[in-house]
Amino acid sequence: MALGKALAQDGENVKGSTTSNARFDAITAAGIIPYLLTLSAEELITNDDFFACNTLIVSIPPRMRSGETDYTAKIQQLIKAIIKQGVQQVIYISSTGVYPDGNSDLNENDHPAPQSQSNTTLFEAEELFRKQTNFKTAIIRFGGLVGPGRNPGRFFAGKTNVPNGQAPVNLIHLQDCVALTKSILNQEAFGYTFNACSPHHPQKAQFYTQATLHAGLEAPSFNDELLEWKTVSSINVPAVLHYEYAINNWDDCFAGNCF
Repeated sequence: MALGKALAQDGENVKGSTTSNARFDAITAAGIIPYLLTLSAEELITNDDFFACNTLIVSIPPRMRSGETDYTAKIQQLIKAIIKQGVQQVIYISSTGVYPDGNSDLNENDHPAPQSQSNTTLFEAEELFRKQTNFKTAIIRFGGLVGPGRNPGRFFAGKTNVPNGQAPVNLIHLQDCVALTKSILNQEAFGYTFNACSPHHPQKAQFYTQATLHAGLEAPSFNDELLEWKTVSSINVPAVLHYEYAINNWDDCFAGNCF
C-alpha cells in the first residue's frame, strides 16, 4: 500500500489487488486503481486488465502461523497467470526469513539452507520465480519491517525474561522498503536477489528497550545471552543499485522520531 501510494504520487499509473470490496475506498484514496483478486491453489480470478502492466509487484506472504499449507501451489497459479497475460517484469517480495539462525553473517552469495517449514516455503517460492524464462524477476528479501504503524516499541513492551537478548536485529524502515523498490524499478535491475536490511544491527535488548522507552511504554527485560543468531547484509544493494539507506543507524532514527 505504501509503495503503491508513493508510485501514484510520482505520477505512475498504479493498480492494486485486494481480496475484499471493503478495501476499495482506501485503495482508491491512495491513488491506486483497485481490482478484486482471488488466489487459491486451484485458480486465480481477476479482471485480465489487472495484468496489463510494465511490472507486477508480488507481496503475498505465506501465512504459516494460520496453518497455510498450499502457498507454493498458489504461487504456481500466479506464475501461470503472469505467463498467460504476458507480464515481462516481476518483483517478488520475500523475507530474510529464508535464512535460518545459523550463527553467521549472511549475504546474497550464501545459500539459505532452510531448516524450518517457513524457511523452506519462502525459498521454494523464490526459486519458482528465479527459474522463469518467460519474464524477468527481481527478488527482495526484506528484514523485519518497522516504521509508521509498525512501532517496534510495542513488540516486547512489559515482557520479562525475553530470550536471546544479545542477538543482533535485522530490520528495515518502511521508508527504505519503498525507496529501494523504486530504485529497482527505475534502474530495471532485474535478474538479482537483494537482501534489504539496515546496515546497523544492534543487540535485541538494546534496540527494543530503547524502542519501548521512546514509545512511552513499559520497558521489557531480556536474558543476557546469545543463542542462535544471524546478521543479514547485502552485496547487491550497494553494487547493483548503489542505494544508500535513509535509516542506516537506529539511534539516529529514535532521535529523529521516525516511527
